[in-house]
Amino acid sequence: GIYVLTTKMASWRLCTACRVASPSRRLRNTILKQRRDTHGTRFTRRVATFPVASGVVVGCTAISRAWSERWTPPVAPAVLARHYSVFSTSDTVFALSSGQGKCGVSVIRASGPHALQALMKIARLKAAPKSRYALLRKLTDPQSGDTIDHGLILWFPAPDSFTGEDSVEFQTHGGPSVVLALLTALAKIPGCRHAEPGDFTKRAFFNNKLDLTGVEGLADLIHAETEAQRKQALRQMEGDLGRLYEQWRKALLRCVAHVEATIDFGEDENIEEGLVDQVRDKVEVLLREITDHLNDGRRGERLRSGVHVAIVGAPNAGKSSLLNIMCQRPAAIVSSFAGTTRDVLESALDIFGYPIVLSDTAGLRVAHDPVEQEGVRRALQRAQTADLKILIADCSLHTELLQTLSDSNISDFARRLLELKSTENGETWMAKALEAFTSEDTIVVLNKTDLLPPGFDENSFSSRVEGVPTCWISCKNNSGIGSFMETLKKHLEQLCGNPLAGNPSLTQARHRQHLSHCSTCLDNFLAVGTGEDFHLDIAAEELRGAIRQLGRITGRVGVEEILDVVFKDFCIGK
Repeated sequence: GIYVLTTKMASWRLCTACRVASPSRRLRNTILKQRRDTHGTRFTRRVATFPVASGVVVGCTAISRAWSERWTPPVAPAVLARHYSVFSTSDTVFALSSGQGKCGVSVIRASGPHALQALMKIARLKAAPKSRYALLRKLTDPQSGDTIDHGLILWFPAPDSFTGEDSVEFQTHGGPSVVLALLTALAKIPGCRHAEPGDFTKRAFFNNKLDLTGVEGLADLIHAETEAQRKQALRQMEGDLGRLYEQWRKALLRCVAHVEATIDFGEDENIEEGLVDQVRDKVEVLLREITDHLNDGRRGERLRSGVHVAIVGAPNAGKSSLLNIMCQRPAAIVSSFAGTTRDVLESALDIFGYPIVLSDTAGLRVAHDPVEQEGVRRALQRAQTADLKILIADCSLHTELLQTLSDSNISDFARRLLELKSTENGETWMAKALEAFTSEDTIVVLNKTDLLPPGFDENSFSSRVEGVPTCWISCKNNSGIGSFMETLKKHLEQLCGNPLAGNPSLTQARHRQHLSHCSTCLDNFLAVGTGEDFHLDIAAEELRGAIRQLGRITGRVGVEEILDVVFKDFCIGK
């Protein structure tokens, strides 16, 4: 194919066009030339041509072939990629959509062009049933005619279905033999095959029923184990996160359209003065929004994967006992012998609707046994990487320290609890590891209040450790546990946030990566220059890079929309 490039800086754009993004630019300029010719606009700018290598178009050789055959309708690359994708929807897929195993009702779904044919053959229908209405029918094998079961059938014609294709559902009794017989019967129908993992959701994406953030939200909803996870996943599946990114993408589309218009038509048309300065102002606002979104403390990701909470302290302080109380089962061995726990013991819990991964660790002390030394090393490593630390101590052994303690930070207090004097290499290393403890991510728990001497004033200590909440409990008689759980709840709310309040949170490392790249592109745009030194071509390329990064989050990448904004806003060609 031949790439026609319209530009005032042909040599610079020629280098830019040779990048991976060249197919989008090639499509853009060809469409632009077609529209100019169609609308009678003068086409007097310099052009540069160069041959295009085969198969470079977003990894899809079919699009490249289409281009070489001079297929020229003005369609965005994202649409082309979906249309010519190696993913095929010419066949019909089916699968068990409800849970595996014995159950009262099983739901088997089929989607694709042969779905109605499969429904009519198995349900012995002469005409298509009324859409979206349940109908009780006898289900039979299409070849042998044997009855499989009596069940409900539902017909969802395209595009009003989850996948956007013709879809059917069979609701049968949930016995494994019934399900197997119906799946076998569906496999006998020409054009039908067993679905692969994610096949139905993939078809929904390719038919624009869901964007990529919605697909990820659906997966999170399926795997949600707590109330907060369900709320966050449902909000994302319903499109809140996708709409936020789409809003930013459209704002950038408008910005790049204005810059492109200034480049291509600034000399010939009446382009509003100060347009580029307006674009810079909008980009600065958008960059601040994206930066604030990135600086969310990983709330959404933490809520999705679980808050990591580590219980740390000296041997026999009550770490395993507290773990068992929180788990409401004997998850860890409890013994009066010091050093019972040697490794990290994890347990996934639902605390007030928030998911946490609770870790019981080895007692912190200078050990001489190599096995215990490894356990202490792992305990400190887990504490350093945990989102929240529970520092537990036997208060009956430290009454003098608690009564004489002056204002102190949490690191100093932890060292004094563990009686580290930095006289040995092990103590020095451990004391250095305890510096990771901060007032924001630590709760002090003083256990064994049942052993305190009569008249000991607990309240006099509560304000002695700077900014750190202190909980007095007894794992033996469960006193103070309710207060401790309320304190834990407040920390979880701060770490995870309210999934329904404000803008939706980032939930995937993939989103964070693309938004970081987008932010870099916007920074580069603002750094290009000002006034007469402002390089429009370079600036436009940075904006296009930012748009591509946002488009990769939602799965929508194209340049046709830029042209739509140009012709709509500036009435080029009239």
